[in-house]
Amino acid sequence: MKINIFILGFAVLALASCKKILDPEPENLKTIDQMYTDANFAQGVLINAYRTIPAYYDNSEYATDDAVTNQLTNGYLQAATGSWTSTNNPASVWNQSYEAIQYLNLFLENSPKVKWATDAESSRLFNLRMRGEAFGLRGLYLYFLLRNHGGVSTNGQLMGVPIVTAYQTPKTDFNIPRAPFDACVKQIYKDLDSAEAYLPLEYNDVSAASQIPDRFKNFTGNVETYNRVMGQYARLLFNGLIARSFRARTALLASSPAFQNSANTTTWADAAEFAGRVIDYKGGVNALPANGGTYYANTAEVDGLGGGTNPSEIIWRENIVTSDGTQEGQHFPPSLFGTGFMNPTQNLVEAFPMANGYPINHPNANFNANAPYTARDPRFAKYIIYDGATAGVNNAVIRTGSASGSDNGINVRSTSTRTGYYMKKRLRMDVNRNPIAISGKTHYNPRIRYTELYLDYAEAANEAWGPTGTGTRAYSSYDIIKAIRRRAFGFTNDPYLEECKGDVAKMRDLIKNERRLELSFEGFRFWDLRRWKTDLAKLNEAAKGLDVNGAIYTPFNAETRAFQQYMIYGPIPNSEVLKYNQLMQNQGWK
Repeated sequence: MKINIFILGFAVLALASCKKILDPEPENLKTIDQMYTDANFAQGVLINAYRTIPAYYDNSEYATDDAVTNQLTNGYLQAATGSWTSTNNPASVWNQSYEAIQYLNLFLENSPKVKWATDAESSRLFNLRMRGEAFGLRGLYLYFLLRNHGGVSTNGQLMGVPIVTAYQTPKTDFNIPRAPFDACVKQIYKDLDSAEAYLPLEYNDVSAASQIPDRFKNFTGNVETYNRVMGQYARLLFNGLIARSFRARTALLASSPAFQNSANTTTWADAAEFAGRVIDYKGGVNALPANGGTYYANTAEVDGLGGGTNPSEIIWRENIVTSDGTQEGQHFPPSLFGTGFMNPTQNLVEAFPMANGYPINHPNANFNANAPYTARDPRFAKYIIYDGATAGVNNAVIRTGSASGSDNGINVRSTSTRTGYYMKKRLRMDVNRNPIAISGKTHYNPRIRYTELYLDYAEAANEAWGPTGTGTRAYSSYDIIKAIRRRAFGFTNDPYLEECKGDVAKMRDLIKNERRLELSFEGFRFWDLRRWKTDLAKLNEAAKGLDVNGAIYTPFNAETRAFQQYMIYGPIPNSEVLKYNQLMQNQGWK
């Protein structure tokens, strides 16, 4: 952490010692005091914390049973095959998170002194909003630190990470012990509570003073002033609904088996309650967005985005990028001028049920091993390119067999699939990567989707009250899964769901599988397997492929895995443990 303090000190505050060396012009220097009269500079300190929010599409699937990659030097591939250590950790968010928290603490300590606007009402509102953003972002970063680095430490205790709520100077004692896991959860809640108290749930203009939310009427009754600060121009910034969503994420993590012990007070009922608040805001179980499963490819909706508006499926997103084909270039098959990085596994393919909703190994499934892609869950063809599927702007037929004679065949080229499959989800099929006719389309990266929160509720409610229990809500885990499967399959009669609804364990397995499919390739599987405290045999299940040549289907192991049981928790960076003797490592990590 200390190196980030020095970087911040030199880059942002321009310590006076530099003057002795370079003697720059005074106007080139920025000091903390200048924040008070330079609102743009002050806001820049806050904006710095947005730059390093962990990516939604982190491609951690490469280290799960859902995918492998043909990028043989990829960090997640190396982690999955025996090279994951405390010095080689592709999942580390330690440095970026504490650097962001340092900016946020600097901002929070000084923002009340900033003159945000010439008129007093706007200035007070700007301070309120930006402090809310800062509290929310600090809670966000602590959540990611807890997820990626929390765990059972060498003293046998369930520990979180160091909690830092004050700006650190070079004179600060950096030898800070890790806080207990439960203390970190409570700190996240505290920061998110502050964010929600200071921020509107969403940033929208109002047309009359009566529409200004009550808690802001003490600051202004002027429509123009409210809209200037809390209206549509603030969209894409942290808001109250995002705070609610991260509270639900935190509670789901904390209530999961890997993090449950006598010192952790979070329950499944808590997680369900917090996710339920977001669902209620959306409009309940029946408000699940009808096109949410293909949020990335709803072309009219995506192309029409502007002014910071969100698609119906999205709670928070990054800005749009127009005329773009970056992801398609990374993941399209070679014949479509892509490099085929993400290779879904046969393991994942087998997780897609049949079109009648039954798992492929169920007696009522009617699965045909000689026609394995026939009559499958409609999501399968939307999310995965398989042998004989069509893809790309011209709906080209993709052949993936090793003897197909196609560059798309298994291991034919360094950019070919290793499993017999390519990822289709996340990609727009109307992007053309052909160098002689290249054309991109509008894209955006999500940060939070509503479907995630619906699935969070389903999982937590099932554990808290059983499949049909509702707690304080008007809907159950069963109701949520019924809605999700109705959207996916297009039917209302779901006999397999009815078979599961009387058994918590069966419903648990169904929910986990629905989560696996709905959130596939979105960075969840790696962490879900760990918070569920998945046994080592499952973590080390070989990533399988299927070689399809004509009517011959040959299964094979594409990659073996080499995880250890202690790897359900991520490590503390070894460099930090060596520097600070109060900072204990998680058990097992070297």
